[in-house]
Amino acid sequence: MYKIEGYWDVVPEIKKVTFTIRGKMNVILTDGRVVTVPLSAFPSIKKVKPSERNKYYLIGGGITWDSCPEVIHIEQILGNYNNYRH
Repeated sequence: MYKIEGYWDVVPEIKKVTFTIRGKMNVILTDGRVVTVPLSAFPSIKKVKPSERNKYYLIGGGITWDSCPEVIHIEQILGNYNNYRH
């Protein structure tokens, strides 16, 4: 019997967000994957002061900050909404 490899049947969920590389955001998922994205892809996050970026909230499958007017969802981070929406 073959085992399905990869993350085909895993629902991606954000566990943690870090900003260890200048101009980039690391999104750690509950399944162990780490997705690194440029802040230039998210102008609303780029506007959050660097000193406040580690004060995020996990909400509704996404992340947000007190000074951010929107919630960034995992589908936006992974890049293809039709493939990753749940």
